[in-house]
Amino acid sequence: MKNKNFKKYFKQYEFSNVWAMLKNNQRDPHICNAHFKDKLVVITGATSGIGRITAHKFASQGAHLLCINRNLQKSEQLKQEIEEQHMVSCSYKIADLSILADIHRVADELAQLNSPIDVLIHNAGVYLTKKEVTGDGLEKVLVVHYLSSFIINYKLRQKLKQQKQARIILINSEGHRFAAWGLQVSDLNWDKRRYSGLKSYGSAKLAQLQTMLLFNEQFKNSGVSIVAMHPGAVKSDTGQENGVIYKWFKRNMLDKTLKPTNISAEAIYYLGVSDELDNMGGKFFNLTTQEEPAPPALDYEEAKRLWPISLKLAQLDEDRTDSSIPK
Repeated sequence: MKNKNFKKYFKQYEFSNVWAMLKNNQRDPHICNAHFKDKLVVITGATSGIGRITAHKFASQGAHLLCINRNLQKSEQLKQEIEEQHMVSCSYKIADLSILADIHRVADELAQLNSPIDVLIHNAGVYLTKKEVTGDGLEKVLVVHYLSSFIINYKLRQKLKQQKQARIILINSEGHRFAAWGLQVSDLNWDKRRYSGLKSYGSAKLAQLQTMLLFNEQFKNSGVSIVAMHPGAVKSDTGQENGVIYKWFKRNMLDKTLKPTNISAEAIYYLGVSDELDNMGGKFFNLTTQEEPAPPALDYEEAKRLWPISLKLAQLDEDRTDSSIPK
């Protein structure tokens, strides 16, 4: 399937941006030492890897946690750890973020919370080497990495704007660059193309960056900001759904080149709490260094094309009374 945007994006690529990305990969994150006492932080995928360490980081600074996880036993273990070690509350909701019904349910429950959500961290992820289709007929990586955050953000817009202050952090990736020539919005589900783990991952992350532009516009002057970040080349538990060959490669080759996970947690805490991030909505960060993403991630017109397609895939009814929705 030919990508019609090749010529447009080819002209926009600059080697200086690629060089900056490579340099930024070697940087340490900025550190924020401010406390976050009695604030509420919502984290998806908090029972392992980056999510777990990030949960401990926010709890160590006094924040209360609400975690959205798949596994009941691991959620209970995390709750006990957090509450015993940090003396804050840690509640959880069980949801499989590859299932639309679960995503909608948990989004509705978050929207009905009486307490404000101070920081919302979309961390849940999956990496697959072979295509998997969910019970909704959707490609799994697209749902977990993109549609889950899209649905939750969409359904929380009014609540967060009424709060007059909140931050949304999308745990994105430099992997969005794998979709170098943009999205094929007519085949987001990979029904017409040969499936590639790297390309499906990159496309889902690119989709998240494109609609971040539109969410950021909707949150303008509301006190709510949304940013995306690459969490660094650190160890994580992604890829556990893949076969023994991938697991061996990850354990014996890839993991040995990666940095400790706490680097990501420090960066996420900084992005969620630091005053220096005020009025920085819509930006992409490599850890805590602002960075120019790939050209397709800045394509506002393509983002507007993606929006109604995302609503349809996500089984969302567009709110036509909201003037901030892109037309």
